[in-house]
Parts: sequence; C-alpha cells; structure tokens
Amino acid sequence: MEKTYKIKNLECAHCALKMERALGKISGVENVSINFMTQKLLIEAEEDKFSDIIDMARKAVSKIEKQAEIVQN
Repeated sequence: MEKTYKIKNLECAHCALKMERALGKISGVENVSINFMTQKLLIEAEEDKFSDIIDMARKAVSKIEKQAEIVQN
C-alpha cells in the first residue's frame, strides 16, 4: 500500500535525506521518498502494519528535526 503525507516545518534538505534513510530502515517499509521542495512524504508499506509504521516514522522524523511533523494530506 502506498500513501502520501505532508511534512510540516521541514526546513533542511539534508535532514530530509536523513529522514528518508531512517524511515527506510523501519520494518515493513518497502519504499520511501521525501521531496524537500514539496515537503511530501511518499511511503509504501505493508497495509496491515501501516498505522504502526506511521507512528514510528513520526518519532523518527521528530528526532531528526524537532519541529517537523508528518500530517495527513
């Protein structure tokens, strides 16, 4: 399953790359892409684990850039 989210307050392209790498390491994530210019997160993951994956992704994003947050599109 593939979903798109907005990342609010993403201020650093380098941080976006770090986030992309961190999210790619989450168990169940098949593909992840963050576009810094549009501040969009595209994540492809197992449907039955999606809610847990998004919770872990939110924590990972805030560790890298404290003010950044993943929100529904």
